[in-house]
Amino acid sequence: MATMESLIVTVNRIQRACTVLGDHGGDTNLPTLWEALPSVVVVGGQSSGKSSVLESIVGRDFLPRGSGIVTRRPLVLQLHKTERGLQEYGEFLHLPKKKITDFSMVRKEIQDETDRMTGKSKQISPVPIHLSIYSPNVVNLTLIDLPGLTKVAVEGQPESIVQDIEIMVRSYVEKPNCIILAITPANQDIATSDAMKLSREVDPTGERTFGVLTKLDLMDKGTNAIDVLEGRAYPLQHPWVGIVNRSQADIKKNVDMIASRRKEREFFASSPDYGHLASKMGSEYLAKVLSKHLESVIRARLPGITSLINKSIEELEAELSHLGRSVAVDAGAQLYTILELCRAFDRIFKEHLDGGRPGGDRIYGVFDHQLPAALRKLPFDRHLSLQNIRKVVSEADGYQPHLIAPEQGYRRLIDGALNYFRGPAEASVDAVHFLLKELVRRSIAETQELKRFPTLQAEIAAAASEALERFREESKKTTLRMVDMESSYLTVDFFRKLPQEVEKGGNPTSSSVDRYAESHFRRIGSNVYSYVGMVSDTLRNTIPKAVVYCQVREAKQSLLDHFYIQLGKKEGKQLAQLLDEDPALMERRQQCVKRLELYKSARDEIDSVLWAR
Repeated sequence: MATMESLIVTVNRIQRACTVLGDHGGDTNLPTLWEALPSVVVVGGQSSGKSSVLESIVGRDFLPRGSGIVTRRPLVLQLHKTERGLQEYGEFLHLPKKKITDFSMVRKEIQDETDRMTGKSKQISPVPIHLSIYSPNVVNLTLIDLPGLTKVAVEGQPESIVQDIEIMVRSYVEKPNCIILAITPANQDIATSDAMKLSREVDPTGERTFGVLTKLDLMDKGTNAIDVLEGRAYPLQHPWVGIVNRSQADIKKNVDMIASRRKEREFFASSPDYGHLASKMGSEYLAKVLSKHLESVIRARLPGITSLINKSIEELEAELSHLGRSVAVDAGAQLYTILELCRAFDRIFKEHLDGGRPGGDRIYGVFDHQLPAALRKLPFDRHLSLQNIRKVVSEADGYQPHLIAPEQGYRRLIDGALNYFRGPAEASVDAVHFLLKELVRRSIAETQELKRFPTLQAEIAAAASEALERFREESKKTTLRMVDMESSYLTVDFFRKLPQEVEKGGNPTSSSVDRYAESHFRRIGSNVYSYVGMVSDTLRNTIPKAVVYCQVREAKQSLLDHFYIQLGKKEGKQLAQLLDEDPALMERRQQCVKRLELYKSARDEIDSVLWAR
């Protein structure tokens, strides 16, 4: 069964993973989960001894030092207790898997990483530096060191620096799961402490605040901080803890922190003022108190943390299902995957055509609106004007005028009129072709499984476009052939009526006399117009049939047939190239898998603690 100590380790791991995997500004529930996980935030004014407190807790000299503002970026410090005898080391999040055993190099990297973000100036940045320290001399704990509060901007800093630092600090300490470690030097009036003032504002009951008095050994002779440490001068719900910082002389002599801890214990044990409090003073005691309190806070928050983890697991599993499984490595499985993806696209494409999805109705609109409108706009009035009829008939007669009916003139007029139908026929083919290409594009976009594979998307689009082009050419040949068929053989029954109409007039001789009169040409134009109208009605019905048969039907039945043949000829390497995923999606899946593994592990450890209660 897991112990509470292992639970703190688990919480540390979750916090670290949340940062690695995009906690700040990420998706799903990660920001909420981060806020649900307790951590200790170190707050204090500049030169209040924050760095010394942190180094005493860690037992290592690893923080940059200097005058003025030294901490210019938040430092998220995660302490991991290791077994005795193992070497201590630090590891930065921005330098993964690089173990730094020389803690002077840890200090240098903190300074260098700060400068990389803020430059050599005294500017600050809210982007945190993440450092993990593994040591047998620490307790499992997460501490966040923030820039020291200040009242005045120094040279090289913007006037807004005072407000900027306070806003940054507040963004951490206002969170309800934040444990505030308020640092105040003992040689300063507690009433003017920036850390205590801010803590009181965000935590008026003092439930989340631990007060720490530093520099007790630097107080004026004859004075002490007993009233504060015993909770009379400034009461808090948690006991105050006194700390003795390393002296400047010890720092210059590079006295190690283990020796400093020993000197601190001796100071309290031998002090006439603080001797009775010695067991509850010092950096070692502070670390244990914070760790123990962190345990109790985690235990109280366990149900909420578990709920958030379970919800995150559900969301991640749903996203992984949406992203799809990883691509297989053998050629047979890859070919199967490609065919499955093609079938998914083909299914959606057919749904668009058959009405399950929008788009197919626009093809009907070509036949019901566009084609009839184009037929109505054909310039038959100009073609069958009296002037053109007279010209065509006369040219057809040649030197010998027609005797009864100008058959050649009729044929030339009809041929010329029927030739106009080629335009609407071709336009219908092109319009349907355009709509089919658009449906292919939309179907590819709507096939969720294909979004992982941009190369395969492009190949399917190209293959579909090539197939549609073949269908268009065949459709255009068929529809134009239908127009040509109307010209190649005229409907005889229609024209057999013409001599009868002359006979009904009762006087063929009179008709012969009026053969070149205007009424004669009008009658010819009327007859041709009637015949062309009959052909127009026929083509209005047959052109859509040809277009649907040659383009829509073929697209439904064999859009990717040629592509499938080409797939069967490809080698394994070529198939793998088709399944070359979008790098962003691959990265996303890897992140989800890692996050899911972490959360499931955390849930299992938390569950084991709950069962052990």
